[in-house]
Amino acid sequence: MAEALLEVRDLRVHFPTADGLVKAVDGISYSVSSGQALGIVGESGSGKSVSSMTVMGLTRFSGGVQISGEILFEGRDLLKASDDELRRLRGNEIAMIFQDPLSSLHPFYKVGNQLIEAIRVHHPDVSKQAARSRAIELLDMVDLPDPKSRVDNYPHEFSGGMRQRAMIAMALANEPKLLIADEPTTALDVTVQAQILELIRRLQQELNTAVVMITHDLGVIAETVDEVAVMYAGRIVEHAPTQAIFNAPEHPYTWGLLGSIPRLDVARDTELVPIPGRPPSLINLPTGCSFHPRCPYVRPRHREIDPGLEPVPDAPGHEVACLLASSTRKRIWGELREGRQPDQVRESVQLEERPA
Repeated sequence: MAEALLEVRDLRVHFPTADGLVKAVDGISYSVSSGQALGIVGESGSGKSVSSMTVMGLTRFSGGVQISGEILFEGRDLLKASDDELRRLRGNEIAMIFQDPLSSLHPFYKVGNQLIEAIRVHHPDVSKQAARSRAIELLDMVDLPDPKSRVDNYPHEFSGGMRQRAMIAMALANEPKLLIADEPTTALDVTVQAQILELIRRLQQELNTAVVMITHDLGVIAETVDEVAVMYAGRIVEHAPTQAIFNAPEHPYTWGLLGSIPRLDVARDTELVPIPGRPPSLINLPTGCSFHPRCPYVRPRHREIDPGLEPVPDAPGHEVACLLASSTRKRIWGELREGRQPDQVRESVQLEERPA
């Protein structure tokens, strides 16, 4: 296995508020190597974006924020890096595509000028003319039509998909080793979404860039990433190769996310199954398993014991935080995959638990 480019160990990011301590990220660990793509999936508020913004060093300026753990980039702990060291890394070795390209691009400056600035900040010895040529080259790399004229356009003259391509070009301006894509296809139609995902995948392969893809939609990452980490209430509740997440998921929350995606292998009138309830408060988390108030398969012990990630038997690289026995989880998923409703499955499957 390739040596990890980025390794996050037991990361915790807590924000003090008037109502209490918000545990936005509460002890997550993952790694990603050069040329590898990791997907981080979960509902809004699960801690996906906060974890990656912390990797970029963008949460350390929040008043009173409490950050602990380790973020190792090429062996260097970014949590111990100075602001100057992080500024040299951001945009040069680690780059991020933010959710909203319109608010990420400055409306008063031409797109080309912003690309030129991104290049010359890290390479001041590069002339403006050379940086402009590089900007045109980057816009062409991300398949923007007529890059020689578009380089002099303002952001409002671009469509949503074109702005997203410009943001990708800016992120790749200095050929970073790590690219973090935070909801890169939000608000884009499905055709443009597919083009953007294919573009990121192609550039990852060409430049051997490590990619962390953040999204709430499992469908977005089905063919884009190598591994998936499913986050809920500030924690990773399942981590596995992508194929295992779609073919043999083990956590009830992952089943819920998959159940909300339209499928081509079931009848057209089959209803999607939403996850009941809503995500818990990150100030007052439920006792025991954080997902138990929404879980159709909850048992009394689940309200008392908080499960940690455990290896799934006979499934290398697959970890899950669930107190149900692995054999029970497999039976439940088998019935859900056949199109049965969670209530029907709960009545037909004996909910056996793994040993304490």
